[in-house]
Amino acid sequence: MDEQKIPKRILNSLMNSIAAGVVPRTGAPYIAIGRSDEIAALLGDLELINEGGSSMRFIVGKYGSGKSFLMQLIRSYAVERGFVCADCDLSPERRFCGGKGTGVATYRELIKNLSSKAAPDGGALTIIVSKWLSELRSELAASGLEPASPQFDAELKARVYVLGRELEGHVGGFDFARVLTLYYEASRFDSDEAEAKRSACLRWLRGEFATKTEARSALGVGDIINDDNWYDYVKLLAVFVRKIGYRGLVVFIDECVNLYKISNRISRENNYEKLLSMFNDALGGRAPGLAMILGGTPQFLEDTRRGLFSYEALRSRLADSRFSGAGYRNMLGPVIRLRRLSDDELFALIARITKLHAQAYSWEPRVTTEEQVEFLKICLARAGADTMITPREIIRDYMQVLNILLQNPDATFAEIVGSGVVTLKTAYNGENLPPEVETEHDGDKSRRKAFTLEDIEI
Repeated sequence: MDEQKIPKRILNSLMNSIAAGVVPRTGAPYIAIGRSDEIAALLGDLELINEGGSSMRFIVGKYGSGKSFLMQLIRSYAVERGFVCADCDLSPERRFCGGKGTGVATYRELIKNLSSKAAPDGGALTIIVSKWLSELRSELAASGLEPASPQFDAELKARVYVLGRELEGHVGGFDFARVLTLYYEASRFDSDEAEAKRSACLRWLRGEFATKTEARSALGVGDIINDDNWYDYVKLLAVFVRKIGYRGLVVFIDECVNLYKISNRISRENNYEKLLSMFNDALGGRAPGLAMILGGTPQFLEDTRRGLFSYEALRSRLADSRFSGAGYRNMLGPVIRLRRLSDDELFALIARITKLHAQAYSWEPRVTTEEQVEFLKICLARAGADTMITPREIIRDYMQVLNILLQNPDATFAEIVGSGVVTLKTAYNGENLPPEVETEHDGDKSRRKAFTLEDIEI
């Protein structure tokens, strides 16, 4: 990893993102440190949906603990392995259900961010459909049929219709298949009218028709994707992409804490009821080829007044077992709780960032290994930091130190950190911990000695 040259575009985007405390959409694998158990569990889910299964996971952790980073990391892995991925963040305008288009707005955002190996940054819907038709043509040409012959066109049409009939057995499949057929028929011609028809088909697939009348006028279909049925079409999309050669569909939905923030109790419970339906589909095997990974805070999950645990049907499914205490870890359940990165992992993270910063700005950082250790000791030697500090806090502070060193050639690490130019933003402020303290983390009491260079294992 240290010797690997990263494309300048990805490297600059990566540096800008982590300096601002934002999860990078591209380049996440270059700074991935730790989380091996979590990654293994989620990659296991990918193999499950590759076999036609379904899954749903909740990644739970404090703000800045690495939820969104882990989701983007898995998205990168999934795209490279031949899966189709879709991701979005929930917001007051995007929910699982609700009036005024808040449900279908989530679907539209997912489709906008649809990604595949050929389009890893999103916008893959057109590419996926066009690639399917192109591969059908290639298969027929390879079988010996002449592309310009009537037999070629008839066989191609027959294969498109066969897939359409297979999809019609699913909820919403008839209209979905009808739109795909119309897109194929329009793709046979090169005219303004055919282009308009293809555009209308893509609009329907993206959920952009506001009324059934408008859709019927443009395409002759009787239904549209709306607040009530958008999840059915996500399941249908998972079936479709598997039938045309992809390994499955992985949906990432982050910032689920926005459901917790819904002030109206009825609206909030309606969203939880929709989430329960999705959970039952996934764990009951009724969403073949679909994996859903949701990110949220402990408050979103555990608050018994407004969180998921306020909805008894979800609490009984997601609550930890009474035998799961004493610091044990369970990566097979639906909830993955992110632990704090170890001291070794945090040190490896800032060492990696130092090398990437040097590559991005073509300079030699004036930071020694001992100074990196000293920086980490300062971060960890605050009251509560042993359990509360997050990678985001450490990365932002360390990037600020590197940026100051880069732009001020006469500055030294000791001057910057020692003079208070950088205010370390740890979870708590206070006096340094004594050389040996007793801490409690995940229910497991242990002795933690003060962090030193001798403790490092890279």
